[in-house]
Amino acid sequence: MVLFVRAYLRASDASQDALRARGALEAFAAERGLRIAAWYVENASGSKLARPELFRLLRDAQPGDVALLEAVDRLTRLTAADWEELKAEIASRQVRIVALDLPTSWMMATNGTDAFTARMFEAVNGMMMDVLAAVARKDYEDRRRRQAEGQAKAKANGRYRGRPEDTKRNATIAAMLGKGLSWSQVQSATGCSRATVAKIAKRADKVQPATAN
Repeated sequence: MVLFVRAYLRASDASQDALRARGALEAFAAERGLRIAAWYVENASGSKLARPELFRLLRDAQPGDVALLEAVDRLTRLTAADWEELKAEIASRQVRIVALDLPTSWMMATNGTDAFTARMFEAVNGMMMDVLAAVARKDYEDRRRRQAEGQAKAKANGRYRGRPEDTKRNATIAAMLGKGLSWSQVQSATGCSRATVAKIAKRADKVQPATAN
């Protein structure tokens, strides 16, 4: 059976390059004689379960397909409850998760494994993924805490000014809204949050409830 490999690339926001790891995934696949047949790329926080491209991958996948990732934290920085929900969806689709930073998962990208060995690797891989998922979530929470502490200190010293506005991106959003694109279309094209679209729409006095879906 020929493995169907679907590659998933994620960056946290539009300021980061989600395609940065493409070369590493292609090299991993080539070393094993595999071909990446589909790419799913998005700019979205790993702490959020709502990720359109990830769930498009899962909807597209057939049982036994491989979802290839750079690292487990590209898949999840989720809370424990959301991670369990995502794992259940992956299991129901029978998708094999293979991550470059998780060597125990690499065996999932092969077909020449007997049933007993395959089950053993699945069990070990599942435990390791849970550990890395917990580490990824803790890293996310620690960074958020440090950021909040730094902002609080800067505010106390009168030095906090907030994140500089991305004027070029916001001008693009305003132009797209001016042409009648829906908020969802703007989000998909720019990778920005719905709150940002709402802010720009309000600023431009172009709030259009009929297209905000």
